[in-house]
This record gives sequence, C-alpha cells and structure tokens, in this order.
Amino acid sequence: MLFSDIGGISPGSMPPNSKLLVEEGAAVVSFKLVRNGHFQEAGITELLMAPGRLADQLPGCSGTRNLSDNLSDLKAQVAANTKGIQLVQELIAEHSLEVVQAYMKYIQANAEDAVREMLRDFSKSRGLPEVGTVTAEDQLDDGSPIRLTITIDRSEGSATFDFTGTGPEVYGNLNAPPAVAYSAIIYSLRCLVTRDIPLNQGCLAPIKVVIPEQCLLNPSPIAAVVGGNVLTSQRVTDVVLKAFGAAAASQGCMNNLTFGDSNMGYYETIAGGAGAGPTWHGRSGVHTHMTNTRITDPEILERRYPVVLRQFSLRKGSGGAGKHNGGDGVIREVEFLRPMTAGILSERRSVAPFGLFGGQPGEKGQNLLIRSDGRVVNLGGKATVQLQAGDVIRICTPGAGGYGAQEDAANGTDSRKRSAERAALQVGSVHEYRRLQESA
Repeated sequence: MLFSDIGGISPGSMPPNSKLLVEEGAAVVSFKLVRNGHFQEAGITELLMAPGRLADQLPGCSGTRNLSDNLSDLKAQVAANTKGIQLVQELIAEHSLEVVQAYMKYIQANAEDAVREMLRDFSKSRGLPEVGTVTAEDQLDDGSPIRLTITIDRSEGSATFDFTGTGPEVYGNLNAPPAVAYSAIIYSLRCLVTRDIPLNQGCLAPIKVVIPEQCLLNPSPIAAVVGGNVLTSQRVTDVVLKAFGAAAASQGCMNNLTFGDSNMGYYETIAGGAGAGPTWHGRSGVHTHMTNTRITDPEILERRYPVVLRQFSLRKGSGGAGKHNGGDGVIREVEFLRPMTAGILSERRSVAPFGLFGGQPGEKGQNLLIRSDGRVVNLGGKATVQLQAGDVIRICTPGAGGYGAQEDAANGTDSRKRSAERAALQVGSVHEYRRLQESA
C-alpha cells in the first residue's frame, strides 16, 4: 500500500533523516480491516493517528495528516479485493475447485521451469562449470556496499543468491527488510526468463536466498526503512541485473519529494533514466523497475496544492554513452506559494549509475534549493528544509548507464565481450519482444 501520508516526523511520511521506524509514521503489523462484513473505520483510524501520541518524545511527530484520503484508499482496496473474491468464486463455479487449484499449480510450475531453463542457458552461455558463480557489487551514496554472489547449479537449474559482504545496518533509513530483496530478485528473474509468464511465487522455487542478519538488507525490527523500500530496492535490482550482464544501471533511485504542513502532506516519486542493454538504448524520463507509482498530472498538482510546476523536462545528455546509450534523467522544478516543510530522499547523488561492457556511467543527480532572493543551495541527497513563499526546489534526476563501448558499433568487440553480451541478449522478456517483432 502507498499512502501520501501516514504520520511521522515529516509531511508525506518519507522523512529524509529518520533513524528509527517509529519516526516514519503508522506501522501496522496486523489488523483485521473488515469484520463480519463491516469496515473497521474506528480501529484503523486509531492506528493511523497513533504516531501523534509520540509527540512528546519525538518533536513534530504527528498522526496521519490525510485521514480521509487514507480511509478512501483502504475502502477502494477492500472493494477491489471483494471483486477479486467474486471473480474467483465465479471461476470455481464454472470449472470446479479441483480444476482451478490444479491450474494455479500449473502456473507456478511453469514459472519454476522457465527460471530453471534461464539459469541453465545462462550458465552455458557464460562458460561456467556445472556449479559456477558470478558476482556483482555496487555501493550506496554513503559507501555501504551491496555485494551479491550467485552460485548456479546447472544440473538442477537452481541458484543461490548470497548477499554476504553487504554492509551493516545503517544509522539512517536505507535499511531494507528481506522482503525487499526477495521482491527485487523475483522482479529481475521475471525480466530474464524467455517465456511470457505471469509473475508468481513459482519463480523463486529454484532460488535460495542468503541475507546475513544485521546487514542493511536484514536489519533489526526498530531500524528505519522508508528509504530501503524506494531507494535500496532499486540498487539491489541493478546489482542482480549486473551479475547476469543483462543491463547497465538505471537511475537507481525514485527521487522522493515530499512537502506539506500540519494540515496536508504530498508525496511524489520522479522519473529518471533506464539502463541500456545489449540491443537497446535506455528509455529517458521513465520510472524504472518496480516503482509501482505514477506522477501526478501538472494540472491536478497545481489545482490541489499551493505550488506551481515551473519545469518538467528531459535532462538532455545525462545518460551514459555507449554502443547503446543510457536513458536521460529529468529536471523537475517546483515553486511553493506559501510556507511549508519539504523533504527530498534520493540516491545516486555521489555514486553514478554504472555502465556495462565499456559503456559510460550516467550523470549523478542533484537537488537544489533556489531561494526567492536568488540564493542557490545544494541540498545533497537527503534533506528536510523549511520553505517560504517564492522558494523553488529543482530536482535533476540521474541518467542511466550505457552498454558496450562506443567504438564497438563500428569496430566490433573482442570475443569475451561478445560472449557476455550474447548471454544477456538470449534471455529475458526483452529478447522475447524482439523475437516477436522480427517474426511479424
């Protein structure tokens, strides 16, 4: 679920400098939202307002600032689930429970077979031994490493994803619960398989995941995690795809901008560059990988909130050069019409998105505060700032990495590079799309 505000120490519930989970708003471990057909509005309201009781210990901590929106979102999700139940019941009535359950198992078995097939093909194309490994590493802007060793057993078509060597839990909010790493892995596997399959748990059947306790991908229960979900998740995905040689780094960030006051909170994620691959240039100005968000239309933004969108354009030339170029980031400039608090939570401001096989890195992002008197201040990657009327925030999002050296297009590549590029080219949903286009 994604709400614009669920309380905490800053409007939008994405505090750039949170250190503890309690600072990030309402945390609901388990709550029965509908009981005997009745929506439990009083109970969920109490949970959403609970962070406000911590105001004495955490100055500025508040319950949700958008209760009516929260309740409307939850009711919409209940309605969607109710419709889903109805459709499944109709399917069972038409085909029988036995048949429906059998096909659910078939779908998962097909996904498992597709992943095993991909792992075997990749292992052979890379010339790995029957049990062989590939590795990849990247680092967060604070220097924390994300290390991955993938051991592939070709006879079984299985793999172990081992994050041993990843940095410890951080004193900040870039920690990510294990579910985030699992989500990044299953997303990446779905991108790499050659079959057109629905995303399901069968993809993880051949996969073992090792995440050491107390590392930033398996932190303590009280650790702040709001940045892990939207930033670290992107970096884990980049590392997985890097290990398979499938694509250069995308922007590696969701560029989380929040603003508001005691009566309202707004939260948006901002697009950037997508990584290039063996047969494609990266897309420009898009949300990358599993963001599950879409930015608010300018007209709606300006009508509902006290802001003016001054600029929203591509950041030309910010993608890394290569045989295939990385996508460009964007420039988003917002002017504020009344005093409020704003926050920016972002990555790739110190460490550039990497290129692959000779491709150049994408440009790093930048966050600027332009005061009404003309003074310009670099906010860094993570900051909370008090704004006055006329102040402007300018977000320059990262470009993406290029794939392959520029001269390769004219001069060809050495055999090792060609082999690695072929391995990436011959797997994945992009491969399938290309095959269908060329056979049309």
